[in-house]
Amino acid sequence: MTTTSAPPTSPRPRRASVVLGAVLAATAVWAVLRQVGGVDLAVATASGPAAVGLPAVVLTALGAGLAGWAALVGLERWTRHPHRTWRVLAGSVLALSLLGPVTTALSPASAGGLVALHVAVGAALLSLPSGVAAVSGPGGGRRRRGRRARRRWPGR
Repeated sequence: MTTTSAPPTSPRPRRASVVLGAVLAATAVWAVLRQVGGVDLAVATASGPAAVGLPAVVLTALGAGLAGWAALVGLERWTRHPHRTWRVLAGSVLALSLLGPVTTALSPASAGGLVALHVAVGAALLSLPSGVAAVSGPGGGRRRRGRRARRRWPGR
């Protein structure tokens, strides 16, 4: 019996679409907060109050998405369970990122809006797909990790 498997596909297009989705989610949340809710998103900075505009939202979401993508690629290279580790790491970073809006927002409405932005981007990025493509066939295409075969040296 011969089984054929599809060639492995690159996770790049799927990951790029997730990063783009995170940017679009942040943009949508910002638009709803500003246009429908009338919330002025503002934070306290060292130089005084600063408004959180659409360019800041887009660039921050894009930066977070690309940093998350790079972290996931590194985890896939250097850890045994990259996707599980990614979820723990991304969830921890999301939880820590919520301290920013809570501590620097100028009003409760602004704090709520900024938390909503963080959660929207974080939820989208938590779904970054793993780089392991599903392969059909016996064993699902996974290598079994067991003992290595002993190398036999000539003359021994």
